[in-house]
Amino acid sequence: MAKYLMAVDAGTGSVRAVIFSPDGEQMGCVQREWSHRENPHWPGSVDFDWVRSWELARSCIRETLAQSGTPPDRIAALATTSMREGILLYDRQGNELWACSNVDARSSAQAAQLRLRGPALEREIYLRSGQTYALGALPRLFWVRDNLPEVYKKADHLGMFNDWLAYKLTGRLAVDPSNGCTTGLMDLQNREWLPEITAMCGLRTDLFPPVAECGVNFARVSAEGAADTGLLEGTPVVVGGGDCQLGSIGVGAYRAGQAAVFGGSFWQYVLNTDSVSADPECRVRVNCHAVPGLWQYEALAFQPGLVMRWFRDGFCQDEEQRARKTGRSPYELMDERARDIPAGCYGMQCCFSSTMDFINWRHASPTFTNFLLEPEKFNKYTFYRAILENTALLVRSHIELVRTAAGHEPEELIFAGGAAKSPLWSQIVADVTGKPVKVPVVKESTALGAAILAGVGVGLYGCLEEAVERTVKWERTFLPNPEHKTVYDGLYDNWKKLYPAQLALCDQGVTRNMWIAPGL
Repeated sequence: MAKYLMAVDAGTGSVRAVIFSPDGEQMGCVQREWSHRENPHWPGSVDFDWVRSWELARSCIRETLAQSGTPPDRIAALATTSMREGILLYDRQGNELWACSNVDARSSAQAAQLRLRGPALEREIYLRSGQTYALGALPRLFWVRDNLPEVYKKADHLGMFNDWLAYKLTGRLAVDPSNGCTTGLMDLQNREWLPEITAMCGLRTDLFPPVAECGVNFARVSAEGAADTGLLEGTPVVVGGGDCQLGSIGVGAYRAGQAAVFGGSFWQYVLNTDSVSADPECRVRVNCHAVPGLWQYEALAFQPGLVMRWFRDGFCQDEEQRARKTGRSPYELMDERARDIPAGCYGMQCCFSSTMDFINWRHASPTFTNFLLEPEKFNKYTFYRAILENTALLVRSHIELVRTAAGHEPEELIFAGGAAKSPLWSQIVADVTGKPVKVPVVKESTALGAAILAGVGVGLYGCLEEAVERTVKWERTFLPNPEHKTVYDGLYDNWKKLYPAQLALCDQGVTRNMWIAPGL
């Protein structure tokens, strides 16, 4: 009798449960959007409502079983995955005390206070952990200490959201290195907690739960977890990991030297390595991969997906109306017209996210430039294509940036996430980077990566390589167009001069930063 694998995936905007066959076929999926409320007392706060969020998560599990007609005893194992950086604090009895989402921005003052201690401290933390204050947990822990002293005093341990899901299912808590490392409180080399970091900063050193490697058959669904979700008591729960790292497994990027681009609200370029060292100039993020013995250099582009949503909602009402009538995506309709715009958009460019500079991370004011008042050339489809091209220029910039830290770059790219559904965008990425771009059949790969780990953890597959070969399938490979590559080479050279000039205007107070790291 066939067995199936389940993934529970807690993203920034939604939670879902997905059931896969051992061959990677999706058998069922139920997703629920969730929102994380702002506390009006704390500007920039994004609290995580663990009561409501668990209600949504467990309903997804129960409904996915029902929707797919899968008996609970046919689930061989499950694993959990989630957004990174969000943290929870628990008391000694295991009750949640406080939690914030990954986009929480309440701790800018604490980050600024940490920076007043001098750049040497942040650099030392980065060289050992691969993280800076920009996304790490240190400023948030300082915020809790300063503003919620009773919570800080009662806290017994911290955790991430994927291990919180596993904890709700099993009653056991352990943090995996792929997500735990994003706190900036783990040693990259040995993939364990580094209490010396909190000690150096004057914070508690006793908040760290056990670490369990990704893919370990860790625990089983408890009686309470079974009653909540409809899963069978005793179902194995395998240690999952962070969304980007499990997404890498879900697109087959599990070996050293492979690279992937994930195009969603944020765009991540990751390069796998089997020997890690941090960037001496602290520009690139370095994380533990979900594969033991591997790490990832990561460069982040801020908000390309949100820029696209802004452009769609602000300028593409006609396409949205047609999409509702035809059942097609408004982006697909925009792509059809943008294909007619020549590569390079007649020289027009835009600026949104900048090349990553982890220790001094800021973005210029959003800008379109070099367009003329000629509507036959410069219409909304030109502006739309310029956004696509700008994001691909960022990918090229991040490939070059990571090469300076890692010493090499990949021969080809794997492209996944929502943006990979666009053949036009995929082709532009290939043309701008000059690299073949492979697009998998499963674009939303994070859940598949969790299911693969679950199957490996319980022996459904002989090894990770077998699991990937069996589950990851390719839709298409986009080859670079040499003529377009020549055009984009010139555009890229111009963009590298344009963006620093835009940042300088922000530094002078003439324009406003699109985003700036806490404390800068």
